[in-house]
Amino acid sequence: MSDLPQAAKEEQNWAMICHLSALAGFLIPFGNLLGPLLVWLIKRSEMPLVDTNGKEALNFQITVTIAMAISGLLMFVLIGFVLMPFVVIGALVLTIRAAIKVSNGALDYTYPWTIRLLK
Repeated sequence: MSDLPQAAKEEQNWAMICHLSALAGFLIPFGNLLGPLLVWLIKRSEMPLVDTNGKEALNFQITVTIAMAISGLLMFVLIGFVLMPFVVIGALVLTIRAAIKVSNGALDYTYPWTIRLLK
């Protein structure tokens, strides 16, 4: 049984959903941005942990989107074909890692290599 109170566990679950909702990008164009954005906008005012993790997830997904666009442009000189799989796999691994960390109680998880546009 968890030693966290129910409200804190619910908040922790919503923070985890902020990160995992980015996986919608594998099914819907720009779903990696829309998923965390929707969860963050809906729950940020009532749950501070969701506010913090939503910003972090959005910052990372914005960074991933920029990296994908640059990789797409670099396909004209062939290096993009090598870079894009690294970006996709890296985004997948780091997103799942963030969700696991938050689920296990990490309240201040930050993604590596992220442009911090939302503060």
